[in-house]
Amino acid sequence: MPLAFVLVNAELGYEEDVIREIRKLSDVKEAHLVYGMYDIMVKVEGSSVDKVKETVNTKIRKMDKIRSTLTMIAP
Repeated sequence: MPLAFVLVNAELGYEEDVIREIRKLSDVKEAHLVYGMYDIMVKVEGSSVDKVKETVNTKIRKMDKIRSTLTMIAP
């Protein structure tokens, strides 16, 4: 199954809210608060690369309080 790792920068003070919303998504298998250049690390798994891209582009990246993302897809 294709998967992606998404690194997320959230608005300051909203990290907990953002991770709570991310964890509600069906294709999200893991989501962790991390320290460093990014605030959250997300593992997305789907039935196809297109499904993974859809989850990342239309669900995660468009959430409120997300400033930026970096996505690494492993087909």
